[in-house]
Amino acid sequence: MKHEVLVADDHAIIRNGLKNLLSDTPDFVVAGEADNGNAALEWVRKRDWAVVILDISMPGRNGLELIKLIRAERARLPILIFSMHHEEQYAVRAIRAGASGYLSKEGDMDLLVPALRKVAAGGRYISPQVAELLANDVAPGGHDLPHLALTDREFEVFSRIVRGVSMTAMALELSLSIKTVSTHKSHILGKMNMGSQVELVRYALEHHLLDDATRD
Repeated sequence: MKHEVLVADDHAIIRNGLKNLLSDTPDFVVAGEADNGNAALEWVRKRDWAVVILDISMPGRNGLELIKLIRAERARLPILIFSMHHEEQYAVRAIRAGASGYLSKEGDMDLLVPALRKVAAGGRYISPQVAELLANDVAPGGHDLPHLALTDREFEVFSRIVRGVSMTAMALELSLSIKTVSTHKSHILGKMNMGSQVELVRYALEHHLLDDATRD
């Protein structure tokens, strides 16, 4: 009997690709799909799953908040993050929030099935790069970089600011009011001791907090 996997990703091509990939394995089958965070949470509530493969950026409930909500519903459900964001951006925060592992979509696809098997068995999938980030996070002085002082919500706003997402779009994506987004932006600038969006973008570039497509 194959382990049933829920795939939550807003891109149909990714969901179909994962479905095809896992159909060739003897132990996994994609038995549910969600294209937004709200739908993913409903699927989690409806039935038991062996693993959830979760994109960290989706419409509706998304990102770190969604990981925490799934954890609250199903404390032992393994969550494997499969994201377009590089490890430097979200991996440590995702693991802290309750994810069982983190893979970048830009990485080696051959790692996906072994990672899935490891988290389905109750383990954690930690790549060497993520292991180094986690080690730096707990080391003395590991929180010296100003972006690490941001809350998870502030970091989600920060990541959108440096990608050039408008305040209105941010509010829709994060289910917040524009006023709340503006308040978060003010807190981010204050915590990071910066005076403008340009400075935030420069910082993000220097610390590899932008995706390749954004940098081009």
